[in-house]
Amino acid sequence: MNSLYFTEEHELFRESLRSFLHKEVVPHIEKWEKTGTIERFIWEKFGEMGFFGLKYPEAYGGLGLDLFYTVVFLEELQKIKSSGFAAAMWAHAYLAMTHLNAEGDERIKQDYLAPSILGQKIGALCITEPFGGSDVAGMRTTAVKQGDKYIINGSKTFITNGVYADYYVVAAKTSPELGNKGISMFLMDSNLKGISATKLDKLGWRASDTAEIAFDNVEIPAENLMGEEGKGFPYIMQHFAFERLIMAINAHARAEYALDYTIEYMSQREAFGATINKFQALRHTMVEHATEMEHCKLFNYAAAARLDKGEYVVKEATMAKLKSTKMADLAIYDCLQMLGGYGYMEEYPLARLLRDSRLGPIGGGTSEILKEILSKMIIDNQNYKPAVK
Repeated sequence: MNSLYFTEEHELFRESLRSFLHKEVVPHIEKWEKTGTIERFIWEKFGEMGFFGLKYPEAYGGLGLDLFYTVVFLEELQKIKSSGFAAAMWAHAYLAMTHLNAEGDERIKQDYLAPSILGQKIGALCITEPFGGSDVAGMRTTAVKQGDKYIINGSKTFITNGVYADYYVVAAKTSPELGNKGISMFLMDSNLKGISATKLDKLGWRASDTAEIAFDNVEIPAENLMGEEGKGFPYIMQHFAFERLIMAINAHARAEYALDYTIEYMSQREAFGATINKFQALRHTMVEHATEMEHCKLFNYAAAARLDKGEYVVKEATMAKLKSTKMADLAIYDCLQMLGGYGYMEEYPLARLLRDSRLGPIGGGTSEILKEILSKMIIDNQNYKPAVK
């Protein structure tokens, strides 16, 4: 236990969550990985246990706990051999629901946030577009106000939970001529006329549902505008810091899982009359990765502690994701190598881990985009400010 950040209560929660995951989730993982569909009952079980409400206000059924309960939640989800399942859970709880809580009015919180905490409604955040990628300001989806409604046209892609979801939190341009100052956030039910979702076939994250979504003259009430019109870009940027930190935590956790599994395997596997954990070259490789993983983990914890205090940690979260996702890919690559031919077999966890981990440097802002953001902050002395609602 890292007593600087985790209390005894955090560790009791970790034990309870771990037990729940192994009892309720692990038996279904292989089926969900094969079908690409996570059955609805598990969302409701997560809701019943309070796992979706860890950081949300008690007024809406949440628990109002500190951020390190979320850190525990994220870490344990990475250790059950399906980053796709993990992604479906945290994308609901910390992407879609974060916007509901931050920008939603009381009606939205009662009608969408509260049932989301219970696992009765599933949400998806829709920002990335087919021609935009990490370029949020270049989005083409529009929202035109006509009387007491908005008309939405455009498309989004790589949307986690895009087919499962009951509702979408959508970024669209209300004033395209203003560039990133013309973006607004909207809430819409996924069953509205004019919405179509197409499931995408992916290298990894097979259990999660990733979709391309099209909006063809979709009508939503004007009251479904979230926050202020034109403030969408700073809202998105503000929450991106949290998303990047989530992906950094995911990365150090899956690397830790891979290293623990591989070191145990090496203690059992014999070659040339000795277990392979006695060979210096292999030992030193594992030690190097373990050192990198611990560095990332402690940096991520420090950033999480500052975020929990309300600090704006966009630089630190960006650094965390950039470093941790690269570290995880390199560690898992070498862990698979340590298993030899067995590492390439699907019955062992490393093959799936390798595929799943590869999304780390891509999703939530590619490493190349993150480097440019950091270049502006470190070299050009650009300051990013939090949004003020």
